[in-house]
Amino acid sequence: MPPFDDDDRPKKKITHEIGQDLSLISVAELRERIALLREEIARLEADIAKKESSRSAADQFFRK
Repeated sequence: MPPFDDDDRPKKKITHEIGQDLSLISVAELRERIALLREEIARLEADIAKKESSRSAADQFFRK
């Protein structure tokens, strides 16, 4: 049976669990998690803005 090459193995998806023990996580992985969380925050904020805009347009339509 041939040995597995690290490049052939599926990459573990970076995830973060709120309150997770961070003592065994490297600085590089912590930085990756921060980047992931910042991207998610930006995505959530964009969706909030979109929904607020739609709501504002609807409110203006029904006020007339």
